[in-house]
Amino acid sequence: MTRDHYDYLLLGGGMASDAAARGIREIDAEGTIGIVGREPTEPVTRPALSKKLWTDPDFSFEQVWTGTAEDTGAELLLGETVVGLDTARRTVRTASGQEIGYGKALVATSGTPASLDVDDPHGSGRVIPFRSVRDYETLRGLTAQGSPHVAVVGGSYIATELAAGLTETDARVTLVFTQDTLLGQMLPADLAQRVESLFREHGVELVRGTEATGGEVRGPDGPVRLTLSSDDELEVDVVVAGLGISLETGFAVEAGLEAVDDGGIVVDAHLRSSDPAVWAAGDVAHYPDPVLGTRRVEHVDHATSSGRSAGRDMAGADEPYTHTPFYYSVLFGVRYEAVGMLDASLEIVEDRQGGAEDPLEQVVAYYVEREADGADTARVHGVLLWGVEEGTGATDAAREVLAAGPVDVGKLPGRIRLD
Repeated sequence: MTRDHYDYLLLGGGMASDAAARGIREIDAEGTIGIVGREPTEPVTRPALSKKLWTDPDFSFEQVWTGTAEDTGAELLLGETVVGLDTARRTVRTASGQEIGYGKALVATSGTPASLDVDDPHGSGRVIPFRSVRDYETLRGLTAQGSPHVAVVGGSYIATELAAGLTETDARVTLVFTQDTLLGQMLPADLAQRVESLFREHGVELVRGTEATGGEVRGPDGPVRLTLSSDDELEVDVVVAGLGISLETGFAVEAGLEAVDDGGIVVDAHLRSSDPAVWAAGDVAHYPDPVLGTRRVEHVDHATSSGRSAGRDMAGADEPYTHTPFYYSVLFGVRYEAVGMLDASLEIVEDRQGGAEDPLEQVVAYYVEREADGADTARVHGVLLWGVEEGTGATDAAREVLAAGPVDVGKLPGRIRLD
């Protein structure tokens, strides 16, 4: 990065900033764009790190790069953490002491992965809070060393994806999670049982209802001994944590931007923050969804959609962000998508569409809250599309159900078709 001032300064080196740079270029072909990223690598298609790079032999590592600088002319400052924001002077300060001015800025810093309290005095690198290209390269290298025993800790999307993907290597895989049933916090009980069966069929050992509370790496080449809340211990060669992120927005909060308790930056319908020259997008934006209400979302569809919308708005498009994002995962070839909130504590109306031989092969599940006890009508808070093919119209149909307001619960089955 050679300038000390940019017309557009994008804070964060992920997919939201990549999309914002592209959105800016749709409106403004000449304005200068700078991107400050904590990671030492240029923006990548992050979902590939836990999905296709493990499961799709035709998808190469070279395909993860977004080509942001080449496509948009943005200048990249990589390996730098933003530590200060001065909205009065419109400047940003990095950990290395650089000060960069801006005309308009975007906060899209996402967060840092939650880590485990495992002592690694030898710096072995065998305990990996998984998120970055470097994390992928480290894990890929370790799994290439014979047939290591890998413990994946967490019951999240990324943890389940990684555990599933690792079965494509020679590694022995153990998945440690706090739920009584894997993904039981979000899936209908029968589908959660189906997921567990899939993992067991592929040789994954499931350790339920416990969390990793500590541990130590016993040498530069391992092993790693994990202490569990069940008072058991687990000895493995590698530990991977998929436990979510902590938002990296402290500098913005200290600068006076309005934020919520988890660090999410409060924005309006145009993704503009409480400061008129600062926008926020992606994981960090606490925004008003026109269908689901005010929320914060940590998924790629929102990162790219909100990033593009923010970039266009920064460049003068004056367009509200109206997209209701979806999210997806793929486990052992089974793809599922969702819109809204998947909370298994809600009433779930299942529409099994898989046929007589396997009714659970395809399922649409509606997560509903009845307007009153015993009422026939309810508000749909989330829709799960289990076994859906990529690129169908089912996701848009799910958005329509969510936007429709109270519905007759008995009429939900058949509303969305997956075939």
